[in-house]
Amino acid sequence: MSDFSAGWSLYIGIVTALGLVWCVWLLLAHRTRTVRLGAEGKIEDTGHVWDGDLRELNNPLPRWWVWMFLISVVFGAVYLALYPGLGAYPGKLGYTTEKAHAEEVAEANQAVKPVYAKYMAMDVKAVAADDTARGIGQRLFLNHCAQCHGSDAGGGKGYPNLTDRDWLYGGEPEAIKTSIVAGRSGVMPAFTQLDSGQIADVANYVRSLSNLAHDSLKSARGKAVFAANCAACHGADGHGNQALGAPNLTDEVWLYGSSTQTLIETVSRGRNGKMPAHEQTLTPEKVHLLTAYVWGLSNKAK
Repeated sequence: MSDFSAGWSLYIGIVTALGLVWCVWLLLAHRTRTVRLGAEGKIEDTGHVWDGDLRELNNPLPRWWVWMFLISVVFGAVYLALYPGLGAYPGKLGYTTEKAHAEEVAEANQAVKPVYAKYMAMDVKAVAADDTARGIGQRLFLNHCAQCHGSDAGGGKGYPNLTDRDWLYGGEPEAIKTSIVAGRSGVMPAFTQLDSGQIADVANYVRSLSNLAHDSLKSARGKAVFAANCAACHGADGHGNQALGAPNLTDEVWLYGSSTQTLIETVSRGRNGKMPAHEQTLTPEKVHLLTAYVWGLSNKAK
């Protein structure tokens, strides 16, 4: 709640404190209430009746209940003094869930560090050949990567397949490690300067590069459009550029699909692929093991 303005912080603090005071006042105001007796000498009821004969009597609160209530109020006051709860007031202990989580993560990482130590002395390809290391790497993958790439690493629309040998930024261990640590941002700009005819032409030309069915007349016209607008990233021959993350357009691997309509959409609207950086969530040891696991997926590590 530290992002509250000073006014809201003060308001919340006052309301919370008054709530505790009101609870104590309400209890004390009724604790000494006189028990009223009816004409027959019986305790008078309050007039509330349920199910025909279940009456609410005017008995005083039980002493044990009064003490439990007071203890609860005192506990609440002590809690609010020690922990956040009064607006922006951080509490005497300075507790935050973010800090607690970071401490737990650091403690857990320290506990497993000896398990990973021996693998840090091995290169990625040697780690990928170790059965135990692959098991650890698989669990890391399922926890941190499967949400996008799938539990089998087969990917999906917009998410690369990690089990083949087609790599946008390179499939060597160092390139994979960089992707995990620093993340990737693959941006395909929208070519708003092209009209619909030019976009249809270049889409057909791109399909021709991988021997897909296409309109030969449109493809012929699209070659010039490709050279003027696309070759800078994908290369004059369409083989791509791993330094830029520009895909190879001559193979059978398509990140978003190879239909003419999909290609037209890609050219006219662009694409913006994002691989998040894991530098803050994974230790170097975990990155090393995860790199080995991913590398082994497409290299048949034994």
